[in-house]
Amino acid sequence: MSLTLDLSRKPAPAPPAPVNLTGLTRAGLRQALIDAGVCPPEKARMRASQVWSWIHHYGVTDFAAMSNVARDMQVKLAEHFTLARPEIVERQVSNDGTRKWLIRTAPGIEIETVYIPDVGRAGALCVSSQVGCTLNCTFCHTGTQALVRNLTAAEIVAQVQVARDDLEEWPSPKEDRRLSNIVFMGMGEPLYNLDAVADAIDIISDNEGIALSRRRITVSTSGVVPMLEPLGTRTQAMLAISLHATNDPLRDVLVPLNKRYDLAQLMAGIRAYPGLSNARRVTFEYVMLKGVNDSPEEARALLRLIEGIPAKVNLIPFNPWPGTDYECSDWKTIERFAAILNKAGYASPIRTPRGRDILAACGQLKSESEKVRASALRKAERDAA
Repeated sequence: MSLTLDLSRKPAPAPPAPVNLTGLTRAGLRQALIDAGVCPPEKARMRASQVWSWIHHYGVTDFAAMSNVARDMQVKLAEHFTLARPEIVERQVSNDGTRKWLIRTAPGIEIETVYIPDVGRAGALCVSSQVGCTLNCTFCHTGTQALVRNLTAAEIVAQVQVARDDLEEWPSPKEDRRLSNIVFMGMGEPLYNLDAVADAIDIISDNEGIALSRRRITVSTSGVVPMLEPLGTRTQAMLAISLHATNDPLRDVLVPLNKRYDLAQLMAGIRAYPGLSNARRVTFEYVMLKGVNDSPEEARALLRLIEGIPAKVNLIPFNPWPGTDYECSDWKTIERFAAILNKAGYASPIRTPRGRDILAACGQLKSESEKVRASALRKAERDAA
């Protein structure tokens, strides 16, 4: 019997990437400092509070800028952790002031984030919770991109940080905020990534950091019914439902998730949402599709469907994107639909399309993670023109 001696060397495994403290909750931050030996357990609460304020109130990205943290602790923090922002691949500004960032958080991981001025108290940031989406809603551009993965809490919070950097809104203002509302209405289904979304909301709403009220944070779902109660219990966030149809056959087409959780199940889940009241109404989102769901009969069916639910209805003119077969309802049709809802006592604002010229409007977001980076693609298109 002969033996062969294998002298080949396997490459050493790459060292783990440093943890970005941005995505840790207060409890997670305290434990991380202890585990890394940055400070003893008896001082962890105080040290974590100092670090927390520098990260989330002042927005620093360098441990050396933490002036009330001892130099030796700054060095230890830098050895074990990072505060790095993700790469901004592309920044676009619409004619109406809407801003869109294409953000790369890791190789092959790109997301789009949109700031819309004059929404909510001052301005709203539409954040993504996944790269791509699994739901395949037929009217939504994001739905044409396959799911790449869930975002981490750090990657969700980083979207807020990037926007605040650009808006020059550090330290966190008490009044006169430009970014006053957060809406989880970007890429992905938030309830399929609830752990990271809940941690991000805890971080964003902390009074010693970014300090946005939970009543100014809205999570939009297409209707993952079993996760509605956990969402309300864990986050106390405002609820928005991506509805778009009043009967199961049509909603099965527009929102295929309806085949798993039909309208009867969805409405029961909404009625049981923790904290639902006239002061904390659910928002029903209803995209207006020409000749599909925009008739007076559909408006009256919508009233029957939501009867008794503290709610408002956002009517969303369909925002076109390359390759879609849908068209936006004409303005008179939308106004007629709204009038029927208003007469019945439901606030039904017609959402003004924002950022259409940079594909930043509702339903238009789509990164190029599974293809080529979007900036290079657009440059190639311009060069070819």
